[in-house]
Amino acid sequence: MSNRLYVGNLPFHATEHLLTQRFSECGEVLSVNVMIDRMSGQSRGFGFVEMATAEGAQKALAEL
Repeated sequence: MSNRLYVGNLPFHATEHLLTQRFSECGEVLSVNVMIDRMSGQSRGFGFVEMATAEGAQKALAEL
């Protein structure tokens, strides 16, 4: 299993800080990328979270 997770259905106000807080409950977060619309500056509704371990990624999938 990959440590990089796709995160969909994010609200338009979602930030990298918010995702880091939520996913850090499941393990160490290495990076977070929220895709931003260039015109509006808002979240495009999806992003990616990279966890330090496969176990952390699996826990995030199960709990979030």
